[in-house]
Amino acid sequence: MSAPPPATPAPAPGRLSAASAPARGSVPAAFRRRAAAAPGNVALADGRHQYTYGELQHRADTLARALIAAGVAPGDRVVVCLERSAALVTTLLAVLAAGAVCLPVDPGEAPARLDTVLDDAGAAVAVCDATGRALLAGRALRHVDPDASAPPGPPAPLPEPGPEDVALLMYTSGSTGRPKGVMVPHRAVVNLATDPNYAELGPADRVLHLAPVAFDASTFEIWGALLAGARLEVAPPGPLAPAALGTVLRQRGITVLWLTAALFHRQVDEAPESLTGLRTLLAGGDVLSPAHVRALRAAAPGLALVNGYGPTEATTFSLCHRVGPDEEFPRSVPVGRPVQNTAVRLCDERGAPVPDGTPGELWIGGAGVALGYWRDAARTAERFVPDARGALWYRSGDLAVRRPDDGVVEFLGRTDGQVKLHGHRVEPGEVEHALTGHPAVRRAAVALRVNHLGDPRLVAWLVPAGAWERRALRAHLRERLPAHMVPAVFLPVDELPVTTNGKVDRQALPDPDWRRKENYV
Repeated sequence: MSAPPPATPAPAPGRLSAASAPARGSVPAAFRRRAAAAPGNVALADGRHQYTYGELQHRADTLARALIAAGVAPGDRVVVCLERSAALVTTLLAVLAAGAVCLPVDPGEAPARLDTVLDDAGAAVAVCDATGRALLAGRALRHVDPDASAPPGPPAPLPEPGPEDVALLMYTSGSTGRPKGVMVPHRAVVNLATDPNYAELGPADRVLHLAPVAFDASTFEIWGALLAGARLEVAPPGPLAPAALGTVLRQRGITVLWLTAALFHRQVDEAPESLTGLRTLLAGGDVLSPAHVRALRAAAPGLALVNGYGPTEATTFSLCHRVGPDEEFPRSVPVGRPVQNTAVRLCDERGAPVPDGTPGELWIGGAGVALGYWRDAARTAERFVPDARGALWYRSGDLAVRRPDDGVVEFLGRTDGQVKLHGHRVEPGEVEHALTGHPAVRRAAVALRVNHLGDPRLVAWLVPAGAWERRALRAHLRERLPAHMVPAVFLPVDELPVTTNGKVDRQALPDPDWRRKENYV
């Protein structure tokens, strides 16, 4: 592990010190303030149901008391497994109002990975719909219906979580083959959504909830809307094609939208006119294409476009860049400057800050930094490093540079083997671990390669242990990994090349012949 910096340097003008980040209250408390201020304003709609802030508060409090009656205590992890709907959002608020920790699970989660997550989290209660009950069948979980009623009698007071209590347990890809649970505290969620400097959000806005609930973009969509007094519009379940997304945007009057880089590129290519009614579009999770940014500016010149960067360990957004109307991108679309109550520093291998203009690893401090990894002290100590004042800095593993002229940060890539694909972080080690669990695979390497059309694809190279079939390997992985982690191409090799220090040399692995149809079977 690299040593932390010997001392926290004085923050540059306009950049907050991590140690100075304010401790904010809880998510339920922040929502109650919004509900009390405007109880009759519409808070939530999904095309079938619509609830005002006052109604949503009542429904969430009722379910919170039902959860407590079912044995949920403060700090317990509660599995939330529902299709995207108003009930999903209500349940998330209810779990937090009960003082418990939300463990969001996508209804399409791979069963083997789900087993790993549930075993690690130690959850005993799940709130789920019919789809969720089918996925969770056979597991030792008490099921609570999202429409459950509170016990009879006067309503008991609800617990009040503190700003440092865990609100969300978000599982991300792990390099050892096991997903790792990020402990996101209440103050990090509240900070993300309170007086953001990266976007204007208020009661006049309608924000679309489109991201999978287990993907941390949903943290911004849901709480960025509800804690700002805006109206959260929930998209229909499942993926939406460009035309269908355009219909939702138009019919629901969406003003603020977040898209992964891949969805952003697809929407600009296929239905750019669908984005012209927005006031603000945030995109990120991967590198934005300058050509697509230019195309969108031409189609919607008045639209505010924001490039957002941030790992789950720093709660969705750490830096953001509002693209200028005439801005050029000689290298890339920048990731910008820190969001409110956040500090970043660029460090060398020893953890010492590097000068502006010099590439370094991006360290993140401030109110958005998570508490660490659930039940994993070793990895927490490696990535969450205290400075001389005791403030935590998250070592992102991302390489970046700060421009000397304006202080804007540009993303350069990863310092390790982790990759980003369609907005999701993928640890090649987790995919390799699943591959080598198949009896026909002796060794495997996984990396991201760009195909002949310029699109990134996950490729697996494997040293066979005997006869093998692509269909069988793909089926094996689909039982163990999310769909975005299943390689698009499988290539057999005699041996995996290694570097002089004994690590797999992924750069020396052969490129696929992208036009050979059998590679994809």
